[in-house]
Amino acid sequence: MREAESMQKSPTPQPAAALDNRQLDLPLFAEPGSTSSSPSPSPSAPGATPQGQQPPVPLAPDGSKLRSLVIGSRTLHYALKRSARRSIGFAIDGTGLTITAPRWVTLADIETAITEKQRWIFTKLIEWQTRVEQRALPKVDWKDGAEVPYLGQPVRVTLGSPHGTLAFSAENCALQVPLPLQADPQQIKDRVQGWLQSEAKRLFGERLAVYAEKLGVNYRAYALSSAATRWGSCSSDGKIRLNWRLIHFPLSIIDYVVAHELAHLREMNHSPRFWQTVESIFPEFREARQTLKSHPPELLPTL
Repeated sequence: MREAESMQKSPTPQPAAALDNRQLDLPLFAEPGSTSSSPSPSPSAPGATPQGQQPPVPLAPDGSKLRSLVIGSRTLHYALKRSARRSIGFAIDGTGLTITAPRWVTLADIETAITEKQRWIFTKLIEWQTRVEQRALPKVDWKDGAEVPYLGQPVRVTLGSPHGTLAFSAENCALQVPLPLQADPQQIKDRVQGWLQSEAKRLFGERLAVYAEKLGVNYRAYALSSAATRWGSCSSDGKIRLNWRLIHFPLSIIDYVVAHELAHLREMNHSPRFWQTVESIFPEFREARQTLKSHPPELLPTL
């Protein structure tokens, strides 16, 4: 999922995009256009190289060469796309910076816009670099004693359940798995992930019932998802999907996502009225929303 912003260059206002009411999602990452108070970016940001060095010019995903612009002591590489849009758009993801500009906008105007947006650009590039580094953290070592987060707390996996069944002890924060100590890591992973998903199915259903009653709405059905970019979604026909990996978070975070999606049954948008609806059943939504913004999926264990 990309971070994106746009800069209007047309003398006439850009028309608002039509709202697609078929499905509204709660993204995994922070909303596009979010700002940051991070310190001045360092030259190590992805897509930027110290002036004077001559690294190979990187390629865009389609294989075309990237353009470059020297800004201060850094050289910024970016992919430029032309379109019929009426403003200059900036999008940043794991591949770097992509700029989409109207066909009539000159390269000089584009470079001026880049310079004006340089703080936002370098801040977002550094954020993406941090996510890449976090992905390099060790994965869960699937063996006796492995730990996985469950409702905000680490749960220790213990192999060799004496009763031959999978059993969870909330008091000891331990999950007994009926597998031998020499079990294959993939077997352990499958059993633990299966338990986490079954817990998610049970618990999410309970919380949906609680908040649907508070809001006075009825949802048609709900299911778990494994989406890479969404915590949840709600379609206009009353079908709700919740990312099973929310089970790693404390109950308050789960409740926020549940309240968020149910509120879409009243308001299929993210207008002020929508957020008032969320607040009416979950007053602490701002704190929970911030927690999700600061915990992209890379911070969750790699299962």
